[in-house]
Amino acid sequence: MLIDGYFNTFPQVHDYMEKSKEIARQQGYVTTLFGRRRYLPDINSANSVVRGFAERNAINAPIQGTAADIIKVAMIHIYQRFKEENIRSKMILQVHDELNFSVYPDEKEKVERIVLEEMQNAFEMKVPLVADSGFGTNWLEAH
Repeated sequence: MLIDGYFNTFPQVHDYMEKSKEIARQQGYVTTLFGRRRYLPDINSANSVVRGFAERNAINAPIQGTAADIIKVAMIHIYQRFKEENIRSKMILQVHDELNFSVYPDEKEKVERIVLEEMQNAFEMKVPLVADSGFGTNWLEAH
């Protein structure tokens, strides 16, 4: 009932899900907005459990895969900007949609500006990409 209400409010979500599964059935794969493919050999399986797993991947892969593509673009641009602007601080870790850096105190504002600019402008979409930042001596403090 809750899910039905959600789909009644946002019918485009249901349409997207069905379209993604149909594309996967026809092509055997789905793509990210960058054109990277996720092959789904089980999408037409007679086994409903196996097919259901492939269908969930057909829905999720374009979204999660595009997010992964976008952050990779941002990481490349950040690395290039750091080199161009002689930044000594280093990007040390990526976790899903988050980047972690080891930042020299005197570079804090410059690193923050570069990272936010590059993450928010990595890919143009209808809805703006918004990034935020946090600082701390460890990951927990930065949140």
